[in-house]
Amino acid sequence: MENYTGFQRVKHVGAMTLAAVLLGGNIILSKVAADDGMTMRVMVAYRWIFATAFLAPIAIVVEWNKRPKLTWTVILQAFLSGLLGGSLFSILFYTSVILTSATFATAIYNLIPAMTFVIAVLLRFENLSFDKASGKAKVMGTMICIGGAMVLTLYKGLEVHMWPIKIDLLHHSNEATSHNKKLPGTFALGIVLAITSCICYSLWIVLLAKVSKNYPCHYSSTALMSLMGSIQSVIFALCFDRESAQWKLGWNRRLFVVVYLGTLGSGIVVILMTWCSQKRGPLFVSVFNPLILLFVALASSLLLDETLYLGSVLGGFFIIMGLYVVLWGKGKDMKASKFIISKEASQKNDLEAPQNQGGQLTGSAATIKQGMPE
Repeated sequence: MENYTGFQRVKHVGAMTLAAVLLGGNIILSKVAADDGMTMRVMVAYRWIFATAFLAPIAIVVEWNKRPKLTWTVILQAFLSGLLGGSLFSILFYTSVILTSATFATAIYNLIPAMTFVIAVLLRFENLSFDKASGKAKVMGTMICIGGAMVLTLYKGLEVHMWPIKIDLLHHSNEATSHNKKLPGTFALGIVLAITSCICYSLWIVLLAKVSKNYPCHYSSTALMSLMGSIQSVIFALCFDRESAQWKLGWNRRLFVVVYLGTLGSGIVVILMTWCSQKRGPLFVSVFNPLILLFVALASSLLLDETLYLGSVLGGFFIIMGLYVVLWGKGKDMKASKFIISKEASQKNDLEAPQNQGGQLTGSAATIKQGMPE
């Protein structure tokens, strides 16, 4: 374990806080783009195009002599990564943001760690281990997250007013979006899309273990995933949005949104999360996930004129509490596995030491024997 100074810890916390703010900005700006008449399909396509253009040069420079040879297995895994963690996830999630609200969709987004645990158990990447405190914590945390999601979905409650003055960035000029929000069943469809997007993202996280093993160059694999995601999202968008007006970018809000999503909201976030994961581990990165919900709840009520309900606050609180219980259990497992590995290594060294000494004596005896006349 490395010992970090106070300033280094502040840098790590600051980097992850900035990443959470940038990811929250993705969600807020997606509503601004939809209000400007931009479809989610086109926005997602531009997002991954700009992300690829931003990450590819970095991958080429940083990992110039480190990249292993591309194989068909790596290309297939990159295709699935671009689908589950890129194009499909983005389209489903951002559409759910439009059909529900930014705060609601972000709260559902916090179910990803619990869903990842369930999927990992089903695929036998994780063990339940009911006889251990860590196993009980992971199951209990998952149940708390599910309960929080049910509260968030089924209960509204009183309105929560946080700001005396609100700034509404939305022009509410998009008649199609306004009409769709009034259709019956729209909110329920948004819930289904949000949960489905989280399942896709959880599958992608499980897939990342295979990708990292077969192609251990993070920047290159991320750039390859972005390339696959951009190709997939462009093909999907062209099936529905073929008019040139839908794809036109001027010096307006659309250009600002897609450049932000591709560079800051994707490229910079990946670099920050990769750096913090290397320094402090993936568990440290996961702990900052609820900050996205906090930022989006505050920003959407202030900037998007969204109404915040008591049910959203309670549901979000339960989801965050369940998330930390799951992370606590996972942290206990990681500490236990590190202890077992270090113990086995020390025992192996203790066993090998006498053998090495014996081997040296045997070698000396053999030398003497070779020098003796027969």
